[in-house]
Amino acid sequence: MNTTAGVWRQRIGYGAADLSCNLVWQMIGLYLMFYYTDVVGLAAVQVSLLFLLTRVLDGVTDIVMGIIIDKTNTKWGKSRPYFLWGAVPFALLGILAFYVPDVGPAAKVLYAYMTYMGLSMAYTMVNIPLASILPSLTSDPQERTVLATVRIIFSFVGATAVSVLTMPMVNALGRGSQADGFFWTMVIFSVIACLFFFFTFKNVEEKVQVQVENVTVKQAFSTLKGNKPYYIFALNILFMWGSYFFQQGALIYYFTYNLDRPDLVGLIAGIGSFVPIAGTFLTPIIAKKMYKRTLFMIASVVNLAGILTMLFAGGVIPAIIVGAVIAALGFGTRQSIYFSMQADPVDYGEWKTGINAAGILSALNGFLGKVTMAVAGALFGLMLEWGHYVPNETQTTEALFAIKLGYLIIPAVLVVISMIIMSFYNLDKIYPKIRAEINVRNAAREKQEMVV
Repeated sequence: MNTTAGVWRQRIGYGAADLSCNLVWQMIGLYLMFYYTDVVGLAAVQVSLLFLLTRVLDGVTDIVMGIIIDKTNTKWGKSRPYFLWGAVPFALLGILAFYVPDVGPAAKVLYAYMTYMGLSMAYTMVNIPLASILPSLTSDPQERTVLATVRIIFSFVGATAVSVLTMPMVNALGRGSQADGFFWTMVIFSVIACLFFFFTFKNVEEKVQVQVENVTVKQAFSTLKGNKPYYIFALNILFMWGSYFFQQGALIYYFTYNLDRPDLVGLIAGIGSFVPIAGTFLTPIIAKKMYKRTLFMIASVVNLAGILTMLFAGGVIPAIIVGAVIAALGFGTRQSIYFSMQADPVDYGEWKTGINAAGILSALNGFLGKVTMAVAGALFGLMLEWGHYVPNETQTTEALFAIKLGYLIIPAVLVVISMIIMSFYNLDKIYPKIRAEINVRNAAREKQEMVV
């Protein structure tokens, strides 16, 4: 797969997996809370507790999945098989999550727990390998950036499809029933996601033999000892993604109730998922000319400027749209370089210990992301409860303020904290030396194994 066609086949195959993830997970982030509160009729505090417990528990499964990957040895590799094995469960549970039967209130809550928890676990099964496989696809830092960029572009395509098409599809397929509309929309997205995971499995290949023996849990965690770049990177996840999850969950509420413009939900959500592609395209080019951390900081400033523009725009729709575009440009670049960076602390740990634990470190990243998503969703639900939010009614001043906090104010604060944390990340300066030494070490090991 060293030909140009082979390289691009792998890039597209890798990106297709994130497109699949986003066809389902974007529905969760944008619409599941609204579906539970305004369609199914669950109380905001019930949904808040559901999100918190399910996502934190699901975060634990990320760790387990990372351990499983590090112990996996098949003819297809460590991470790749899970795209095949997890595709159908992921699609099926995605459909079931948006099908709540007409039963009693307690049974609805129980069903929501079972299906959402199952979907989260299935997501872990296909998403953790997406991160852990990157160091095995190539050892070239620039190609990693390209792969990460292609991945993000495809993720934005999937997210944009969900953002722009969901509500029109819900209205068309539901024929007056939002419950039916959400169900059939999810059927379509889930089936497509399943097929794209099969495509990914066929077109990616684990070419870099980073570790030939099984890695014990103790060995995997030993790579964290003294791994300062990873600690900084991991801490940043809480605030970088916290900003995103707050905005994502509050979007439909903000435009429906604060601005009384539910017709803009698709447009703003589409901007948030499509416009970032422009910033993402530029990431590999800019990354050649500066450190990854520097690019991350610049992108964060742009993202923050967009959020603040929306905050101070009030009800001026053109200004809000401009702010959304600016924020999306910054977010796209920041997310792309983030995914490119996450393989580097893995290499740092291997350099110091001789152990590659891509699975467990990717799982820890996933765990932190799930905890962040859980806390953001739970806090926003509690904020709605504090404001006496009532679905499909005129909201109290407190409820409107809670929604504004979730959509604009808290995300802006979290972006600032994220930038402060990343100012301490200095791995970029020594990474070329680290990668060169790992390559020499791996080449020597392979030569020794050939002799044996």
